[in-house]
Amino acid sequence: MSVLDREALLARAAHTRLAAFDVDGVLTDGRIILGPAGDEYKAFDVRDGAGLVALRQRGVTLAIITGRRSAVVERRMRELGIERVFQGVDDKRACLAALLDELGLAAAAACYVGDDLPDIGALELAGLGVAVADACAEARAAADWVTLARGGRGAVREICDVIRTARAPAGGGGGAA
Repeated sequence: MSVLDREALLARAAHTRLAAFDVDGVLTDGRIILGPAGDEYKAFDVRDGAGLVALRQRGVTLAIITGRRSAVVERRMRELGIERVFQGVDDKRACLAALLDELGLAAAAACYVGDDLPDIGALELAGLGVAVADACAEARAAADWVTLARGGRGAVREICDVIRTARAPAGGGGGAA
């Protein structure tokens, strides 16, 4: 259940200058398919990708912070124009804090999106901590807001649309594209 009501959510989202996302369970449905030769496959939602591009075009810095290492993630983020990709991260809170420091941003300017136990520190640090609908109970409890959509099934687009709407100039229309 969402902790913030719509008005409070939009007020917090309006301050977002950095949006950081976990991958497995957030940008994907969490399944990892391994081929016979060890090739790794993941499914990404195209509308999530379009939402990320639209958010980046609105001047929000995007980052990926994930515990796994994957060539598939590297390739997909390159396609989306996301340059800050941190893979193999054990301490996501520390990674987010270092990124905020590098960008000269306060934690209140960050949105972090996660779904599982390794995400809790970053969810708590960010000014807007978001858990996807099917996140573990502890991640949902640590989040300021829980999406209606599941990870890999439109949750990222939902978040991008909220941030875009919140950051739109008054009367400027900034809703979903």
